[in-house]
Amino acid sequence: MNSENVQTKWGQFIPLVTVFFFWGFVAASNDILIPVFKKAFDLTQGQSQLVSLAFYIAYTVGSLIYMGISLVMKEDLVNKIGYKNGLALGLGISALGTLLFYPAANTGSFTLMLSGLFIVALGFSLQQTVANPLAIAMGPITTGSQRLTLAGGINNFGTTIGPLVVSFAIFGSSVAGAETEMSIESVKIPYLVLGLAFLLVAILLKFSSIPDKPEAVVEIKNDVNSSRSSALKYPQLIMGMIAIFVYVGVEVSTASNLPAYMEIDLKYKMQDIAPYISLYWASLMIGRWTGAVGAFTNDMNLQKVFKFLAPYLAFGVFLLVNAIAKHDLTPFYVYGLIILVLIAADILSKGNPARMLLIFSILGIAALAIGMATSGITSVYAFTSVGLFCSTLWPCIFTLAISGLGKNTSQGSSFLIMMIMGGGIVSWAQGVLSESIGIQSSYIVGILCFAYLAFYAWKVSGILKGQGIDFDKPVSGGH
Repeated sequence: MNSENVQTKWGQFIPLVTVFFFWGFVAASNDILIPVFKKAFDLTQGQSQLVSLAFYIAYTVGSLIYMGISLVMKEDLVNKIGYKNGLALGLGISALGTLLFYPAANTGSFTLMLSGLFIVALGFSLQQTVANPLAIAMGPITTGSQRLTLAGGINNFGTTIGPLVVSFAIFGSSVAGAETEMSIESVKIPYLVLGLAFLLVAILLKFSSIPDKPEAVVEIKNDVNSSRSSALKYPQLIMGMIAIFVYVGVEVSTASNLPAYMEIDLKYKMQDIAPYISLYWASLMIGRWTGAVGAFTNDMNLQKVFKFLAPYLAFGVFLLVNAIAKHDLTPFYVYGLIILVLIAADILSKGNPARMLLIFSILGIAALAIGMATSGITSVYAFTSVGLFCSTLWPCIFTLAISGLGKNTSQGSSFLIMMIMGGGIVSWAQGVLSESIGIQSSYIVGILCFAYLAFYAWKVSGILKGQGIDFDKPVSGGH
């Protein structure tokens, strides 16, 4: 990217973020599929979490396939075929996955359902590899992280409406408390429509002005660090890979085990759970919209105002979507007070990624502890607030882990994306543990994840300072 670029290229950026929307829509919809599949296929809680495992392990498999093909070709695959073709290919793969939902629903095959989700996520793996650096490339480097945050906010718009749309398709009603019967065959329609959307967006992106081969975005120049032969020789990356694994793990497992907790322990009907899953993913959107402020203005006074307005604007989107779905909004208004904790934590972090990671991880531990120690709606809101405190962690970890890697930066990035598999493995582990100690108590898994993230935040600061790297600028972004 040329340093002369002083503005975000909105004409290129806007079509690109449609893929971020899809990632969120499908990932959050899995939280509705889990209890549906559990009942339809008579699964244990651990078995039902195979939905998350199949989806997120595909990111690792996709990364390995990508690296293998690049190794055989002796050239990076995306550099060879171009970024637009890479996005189109990823969308095409995901579309193929959605086709499996038709025979899977007709035959009642859980294995085919999992296979469809796996292939959809394989396509997402390639899309992630291409879309993240593209988002950074579409404007000045100084606002690249804010563009990732904005893209993450679009991602979480998908996570906010995904559970509602899929719940409507399965139960035939969006009205809370409606007496409706689920049908496993009704799953195929939204996913076939989604597959068609994948193909339409692939065509849109193919003919868009998105560059096929953008220039390199960022490479930190450091004579000492750049001399290392592999990204795996950097302790900040090795520890960061574990951090990405447990971060995605706690983000996904908190939501994917929440429906079972609400249904079994709190006696909610399955069709009444969707608004709360939507609230969890909207919480990530709330945090990421707050972090995206810098992409729109450099005026510090305006940024301070928008830091307060943005989270409540995102909360308003959640309320609007649920109002359209005819859900009772009364229980959700109090959540506006919890958002104040996010704003205070964001101000306290002063934009330093290590400090932000430490503060938000401690708040995540507190939220899960409260959720485990209380009952009723208090525990539900404690668990959903984990989304607020996860919202900024991806960019913090990602930035800290690749800092100082120099020529090994892109290799390090691919290793980090591979660790998205934690979303499936941690969810499955919590599901299995819940069969022994109960679902509410099983959230101890999330506390352990946040404890490692807090440790990483403390440890990596010293590692980077030893390499002459210190942070005093804000960082933001999103998975």
